[in-house]
Amino acid sequence: MRPGHKSALGLVVAVIVVTLAGWGAYVLGTTWLLGRRASPSGVAIVVDIPKGASLSSAGEALAKAGVVDNPRWFALAGRITSDDGPILAGEYELSPAMSAARILQFLRQGRVKLHYVLIPEGFTLADIAARLGEAGIVHSWTAIRLGRNPEFAADLEVNQPTLEGYLFPDTYRFPRHLGTRTVLSKMVARFDRAWAKLAPAAKAAGMSREQAVILASIIQKEAGVDQEMPLISAVYHNRLKRGMRLQADPTVIYGLGPAFDGNLTRADLDRDTPYNTYAHTGLPPGPICSPGLAALRAALAPAKASYLYFVAKGDGRHQFSVTYAQHLKAVNHYQRKRR
Repeated sequence: MRPGHKSALGLVVAVIVVTLAGWGAYVLGTTWLLGRRASPSGVAIVVDIPKGASLSSAGEALAKAGVVDNPRWFALAGRITSDDGPILAGEYELSPAMSAARILQFLRQGRVKLHYVLIPEGFTLADIAARLGEAGIVHSWTAIRLGRNPEFAADLEVNQPTLEGYLFPDTYRFPRHLGTRTVLSKMVARFDRAWAKLAPAAKAAGMSREQAVILASIIQKEAGVDQEMPLISAVYHNRLKRGMRLQADPTVIYGLGPAFDGNLTRADLDRDTPYNTYAHTGLPPGPICSPGLAALRAALAPAKASYLYFVAKGDGRHQFSVTYAQHLKAVNHYQRKRR
């Protein structure tokens, strides 16, 4: 081989060696950066990454919480893997034992901490807003104002001036910072899914969705046990057919609003509000709470009974009567029993 050829070959080999060495150093460095852990073990820590946070500011927040040991190394690891996407704002539950690669994966996939929120049957809009506020999901007053906004209700295809009755009772998993509009929209969407299965029964019963929800909300408030809901429904259906007033105490209480002190008086029953079913015939203008599935079903399928009256027994159940004379006898019996 000629001397020139040997020199050229040596140069090529040298370049290859240097390139491989550089690549190897890069791979080793990247592996080291992505595999860094603040601690070999550790409990989960909740860290809030604000909207618009950079890798550097996120690294500082994580380091302050003790999830990463060096914010600069973490930011460098993030820049090396920047093709995986941006970091997303939110509340994250992370451990010091997690690698930088795992933490970056959480931040880029938006795997935020979810909070369980139980919304029981019979909660009003105000109750629901308070529960969401207690969980830190929304500001209660913001939720109340938005839930009473007719334009927002119309956007969600709720044919009522408020979302009262259409925020479906369920156990939800919400992240913080989701936004009030999104949270309430998801709850109405849950109602829509439940109603889709009931719509054929409503059509068969000759009831609109609004009528069914209003009646179901009254049934929900009156019933102490689900088993009595069809009987309570029968009482109200029978009264509506006869043109009798519903005389439902829960509607009166709802119409009183904050003025109700927990003790329903004769003066309260005489107070003229749109929700006073002692003063007005027919259904009230809107639902008085969020009914559950059992109450909705009962509103659409009342028991085959001719009852027109019922009185609470004091144990969560009711005594049902056909005639007013029977009802008075039951009222006197259970009132004396409570005394």
